[in-house]
Amino acid sequence: MVIITQDMIKQFQNLIEAFDEPIKIIYENLHQGYPTETIVRFLKARDGNISKAHKMKPIVPVELYRSVRESQLIGMSGYTKDGRPVIAVGVGLSTYDKASIHCYVQSHIQINEYRDRIILPSATKNFERHISTCVKVLDMTGLKLSHLNQIKLLTVISSIDDLNYPEKTDTYYIVNAPYVFSACWKVVKPLLQERTRKKVQVLSGCGKDELLKIMDYESLPHFCRRQGSGSSKLARNNSGDDDSCFSLDHGFHQQLYNYINQQAAGVKPRAPLKQGSFHVGFPEPDLMDCKIVQTIETEFHKIENQNGFADDEHDHKGKINGEQH
Repeated sequence: MVIITQDMIKQFQNLIEAFDEPIKIIYENLHQGYPTETIVRFLKARDGNISKAHKMKPIVPVELYRSVRESQLIGMSGYTKDGRPVIAVGVGLSTYDKASIHCYVQSHIQINEYRDRIILPSATKNFERHISTCVKVLDMTGLKLSHLNQIKLLTVISSIDDLNYPEKTDTYYIVNAPYVFSACWKVVKPLLQERTRKKVQVLSGCGKDELLKIMDYESLPHFCRRQGSGSSKLARNNSGDDDSCFSLDHGFHQQLYNYINQQAAGVKPRAPLKQGSFHVGFPEPDLMDCKIVQTIETEFHKIENQNGFADDEHDHKGKINGEQH
């Protein structure tokens, strides 16, 4: 792992000073009182390459506080033992096709902003130490070949996070991984940078035993508490199940939307929002992201062409959940 030196930090600070005023304001908005820590994050995201880090000019979200509720399944289940927020993501059951890419990206940015402006400062205060990162638990329950059409969206989100929120997630824990994920992961993993590979941990089954080493039971996402409980499906149907951190009745979501509405009250919209008119500017994925997408697409098609895949998927899932990762 690259070591970020004081000289590297100073060089990057000098480059920031040379930016146009709007970009400098964005950086001030990002660091929220921790400029050195923010510079370190950007440098780590480019393995200490100052020139590459300098090119990571953050984008400006368009009308950030328009109130958007999408069909993505994202929630916060609690904190790790050392105070990092635990963000749960229902990848396999998220109905991305129910919203435009612009609305989904807007919603994703809102959650990131709420995490950085409300959740992390609160954790810093409560645990009496500076906390600037989270962990994410990704539930792959229900992941199918049809999720191929989500790849473009996921690369857009990856690009936004890379430019605007680098090194904000310490570890991605993959749970309930079916065969389709595990097969693609084997071919994608070698393409990732070492620092990214080290962040991803594919856990056996629902991951309960491993996750309990870093968090208490109360902070486990609902889909990690009971093997094969099907609780993610309850969340998808918005049943209001108190055990589901995806439910819109959950405290995290209630506080999130209250925050968005409060911020929106102070922003004068440029024009009335019409159906289908919502638009958010976002960067094009870099070449490596495009290569990874092509690899995933190729692997998906290979699996799709396997005789009897649909009938054997459950058996494959049982096999992969029993492997040692």
